[in-house]
Order: sequence, then C-alpha cells, then structure tokens
Amino acid sequence: MIAEIKRRSPSRGALNESLDPRVMAERYTAGGAACLSVLTDEPHFGGSAADLQAARAATSVPVLRKDFTVSALDVVDAFAMGADAVLLIVAALSDDELASFHALAVELGLAALVEVHDEAELRRALRVDPRLVGVNQRDLRTFQVDRERAVRVAGEIPDGVVGVAESGITGGADAARLAAAGYRAVLVGEHLVTSNDVEASLRELRLALPS
Repeated sequence: MIAEIKRRSPSRGALNESLDPRVMAERYTAGGAACLSVLTDEPHFGGSAADLQAARAATSVPVLRKDFTVSALDVVDAFAMGADAVLLIVAALSDDELASFHALAVELGLAALVEVHDEAELRRALRVDPRLVGVNQRDLRTFQVDRERAVRVAGEIPDGVVGVAESGITGGADAARLAAAGYRAVLVGEHLVTSNDVEASLRELRLALPS
C-alpha cells in the first residue's frame, strides 16, 4: 500500500484542503501503509515541500515525492526535501531525460517510480531497467479513469519489476483484482483522503500477496 497525501486534484477539485500531513502520515502508518506518496505540486494539487517534510518527520516508512519531475534539479530537490523516492512520468519526458533523471535518482540513493499509461510507454520505461513501474489508469489529457488499463498492461511487466497500480482504486475488490493481475502494490489517494475512517479504509485495501 502506497497511501497518498493530497489536498486537491485537477479532476475533482478540493478533496481535503485542510488536512494535516503529519496527522495523515501517522494515520496511514497506523493503518499499515508500506510507503507514503506526498504531492508537492502547488498549482494543481495544493501541495508543498513543507507537506512532504511534515509527513517525513512523522513516519519511518519511505516517502515518495509526487510531482512533475521535468529537470535534474527536480530530482535533486526531492533528495533535499528528504524524500526516499521520486516520480518519473514517461509521458512527460524524452528518452534521454528519462534515462538521465533515473540515473541521477539512483546515484542519489532515491528509488524511482517510473509511471506509464500504456504498453508503448512501458516499453520506453523498461529501457532504463527500473525496479518500480507504476501504471496510471487516469488519462492525463481527459482525466478519465479506465479501470481495465492496469490489468491490460500487467502482462507486459517483466518478472523482477514491481508493478504499482495507480488511480481509480476505491476498495478491497479493486485491490484484489489488481493483485490477481500481478501487481504488488497500489497507490491510493482520493479514496483515502476523503474517507471518514482512514485507517479502516487502508486496512481494507491491504492484502496478503501470494509468494
């Protein structure tokens, strides 16, 4: 479980504008999250570096900086903020940028979640030999969610690469379907930040995976 801290989104607007990232990080950790994702983009998501730092200080689990990484400086900034991982969106990067930023993240000791939306992007992602590949079910242009997308792409993710399903995950049934398709992690934000019982919602999403 990668549990996300975000205040709003371009597709749904305000989600939980007044959330306290420290408190949310503590609740996520208590609910069994293996990792946190923290939005630091301000214009679209209302996030900040301060949100990530507050969450980082409140938990011992790894923290992903969720933002639009479009320069080497963004990777360095993630490291400077105290993040353990950085997001690389294949659709936003050239092949050279993807390879360069991925190599820099590894050099700095950061994990890199390489995000794709389809099989063509996955083929590009695999050229950098990633350890983590996220499949985002939300179309970046229309914001529509295709809940079958992750299942379709799952079969193309090689053994040894951890698949992470993202977006449109709203309960245990979704998590179970994605686990059956081969995913070893799900990244969930909107469902959790709008929940009346964050820890219970998170526990519902956690599954015992086959060995």
